[in-house]
Amino acid sequence: MARLVADVLIDTLEALGVSQIFGVAGDSLNGITDAIRRKPDMRWVHTRHEEVAAFAAGAAAVITEGLAVCAGSCGPGNLHLINGLFDCQRNHVPVLAIAAHIPSGEVGSDYFQETHPQILFKECSVYCELVATPEQLPRMLGTAIQAALTHKGVAVLVLSGDVALSAATDAPDPTWPRQARPRVLPAQAELAHLAALLNAGKNITLLCGAGCAGAHDEVVKLAQALQAPVVHALRGKEYIEYDNPYDVGMTGLIGFASGYYAMESCDTLLVLGSSFPYRQFYPQDAKVIQVDLAGERLGLRHPLALGVVGDVGETIRALLPTLAPRSDSTHLDRALAHYTKTRKELDELAVGHAGRKPIHPQYLAQRVSELAAPDAIFTADVGTPTLWAARYLKMNGQRRLIGSFNHGSMANALAQALGAKAAAPQRQVVALCGDGGLTMLMGDLITAVQEKLPVKIVVFNNGALGFVELEMKAAGFLETATELVNPDFGAVVTAMGLYGQRVEDPADLDAALERAFAHDGPALIDVVTNRQELAMPPKVTFSQARGFSLYVARAILDGRAGQVLELSRTNLWR
Repeated sequence: MARLVADVLIDTLEALGVSQIFGVAGDSLNGITDAIRRKPDMRWVHTRHEEVAAFAAGAAAVITEGLAVCAGSCGPGNLHLINGLFDCQRNHVPVLAIAAHIPSGEVGSDYFQETHPQILFKECSVYCELVATPEQLPRMLGTAIQAALTHKGVAVLVLSGDVALSAATDAPDPTWPRQARPRVLPAQAELAHLAALLNAGKNITLLCGAGCAGAHDEVVKLAQALQAPVVHALRGKEYIEYDNPYDVGMTGLIGFASGYYAMESCDTLLVLGSSFPYRQFYPQDAKVIQVDLAGERLGLRHPLALGVVGDVGETIRALLPTLAPRSDSTHLDRALAHYTKTRKELDELAVGHAGRKPIHPQYLAQRVSELAAPDAIFTADVGTPTLWAARYLKMNGQRRLIGSFNHGSMANALAQALGAKAAAPQRQVVALCGDGGLTMLMGDLITAVQEKLPVKIVVFNNGALGFVELEMKAAGFLETATELVNPDFGAVVTAMGLYGQRVEDPADLDAALERAFAHDGPALIDVVTNRQELAMPPKVTFSQARGFSLYVARAILDGRAGQVLELSRTNLWR
């Protein structure tokens, strides 16, 4: 059998260590799926929706720190990838997307299912090109892979089905793509300027993001040298929060009051590997210094006294010897005391009393954290599941937390859990799903059964688009178009072949979670949680207070006094 273009593609991916491709089969992908069929160590992970395939590939890339691959058939098939690929691009993970195309001779003729993928995917990729001839494939494939690995983003290859089934040329397979891990340090003059600003600062706070991955110990040493509290952004939680005596929690809309206080009260803010987007949470009068690998992010959120391009760990190691000794810990002590008080208040909300229904979502998140494996991988849906994960999941240096934290897409948790489990079959993977997110891509629960991916799914079932309702209340609007009429998800998934159970009483929660976590296969626990739970941001603006007061008045006038009473009962009496 002659070697085909599709064989070159799959052989190259196999040589790079890719062992699975996520997608939905279609006739324009026949050459590729058949090439995979002939590879004993290569697996086609058959999702029920291409969006799930892209999310899953992104999660696999996070866990393996290598290239992950997804594919979609021509037209609508690959178009379904786009939301998941936007998430991969904004999460900065290396993903190769194979966008199959209509027959090459029909391009430009308004053919059945015709789109222009090389235009459509341009915004969510670092490389996006059409392979028009067999001769182009080896070099373009190598270039796409190198672009994805180097820039930590999405590379898209558009490939017509007939080209994939064409005889390959004699050109050698690409063997040169490598993961780029350069050592990036600021210039000596910039390091000296950075040290001078920090030595001059009296009350210094660190804000740490995902760019601190691999630099936990360096950040702690820097905090000690500067006597500085450490605030983390959401994507920095898993890298910074644990084994850190200087940690004072998270800031932002779903953060802690202590994190907000530590930033608001500083005179110098050092931002490390973070592009924290909420400008209203930056201190107004402090000098802001930023260290980031991506120069285009410097000053993106706030005017800077200094911005330097550099790897966080490398920069700190070079910086530490130049810092003056510091003994005044007044700012740090105040921030730590504030954090202790804030953490206590948050923990007091995570309670469950037998017979008192519905279950507080804080209690659910806290019990999941306590009962999950020490090296569990958590995925969290956008909205309230992410909020509760941010506040109650405990990181320890082994656990991972994946979500759509930049793109903010619904329905990510189940899809990312599938990809994480495929990439790390020996690790426990727990998806924290909202009822809205789960039902948006619910068909891929079947993927967990069919592909034998024993993920554990915990549903925060409050019968509503909970975070949307919070936003409406804060803006003074009555909840509209947010109610969800849900089935018993435990019964539904039992029919699909998963282990399923519904929990309504806090007394039953631990046993249900333990059974699900111990089950030899995919499992789902449908937990009925309180719809009226409020999640206060660390900073309440006048407009939010006025909006909430307006909401209460409107609700009473609209005949919803019982709802207001339940809101009070839920949040004032635990």
